[in-house]
Amino acid sequence: MGKTTPNKEQAILQAAEHEFLTKGFDGARTISIARAAGVTHAMLHYYFRTKEHIFNRILDEKMRLMGQSILTSFGQSGLPLQERLSDGIGRHFDLIAANPDLPRFIVNEVFSRPERYDAMRSRIRGIADTLMRDLQKELNDSAEQGLTEPIDARMLLLDIISLNVFSFIAYPVLEPILGDLTTDRDRFFALRKAENIEIILRRLRKYN
Repeated sequence: MGKTTPNKEQAILQAAEHEFLTKGFDGARTISIARAAGVTHAMLHYYFRTKEHIFNRILDEKMRLMGQSILTSFGQSGLPLQERLSDGIGRHFDLIAANPDLPRFIVNEVFSRPERYDAMRSRIRGIADTLMRDLQKELNDSAEQGLTEPIDARMLLLDIISLNVFSFIAYPVLEPILGDLTTDRDRFFALRKAENIEIILRRLRKYN
């Protein structure tokens, strides 16, 4: 009995993640989640009392993964700043690649349910505050030593997010425009990832 509980709970969370990310909070239905998870509707509510409870579990997990991925990359002591930035940009790109519906989901939820913004903001703020403080200090030190151009860490993070997120949000529109470049989806995103890293590092590079 002890082994089945986590399996059922995880199955519910996996089914709910797909339901929420593709349909949003308002469009998601617990009965559809239960069916996809292979459990009864009553069992779903046994593990998770409300739809809001499931939603918050998934949101917390996504924010945790985002924070873990980004902070782990940028916070690797002993590595040169640009090497850590390259790794951080790549990890952020990979996180979106593994969760391509997440950016659209977050934007849609903020616009359709403004009251959720505070909850999301508090989760993201916990990640951003630590990252911005430490990264800005390193960027300032690097610029003072003449190694990189001066830059506001907030603008740098916005550049990274914009470049990485746009690749996935715009892909359905870009496909007919870019032709054979997008034929092989995996190859396209591998090229885009490398290009995004190069764009950011070029922005920092000091030219004499």
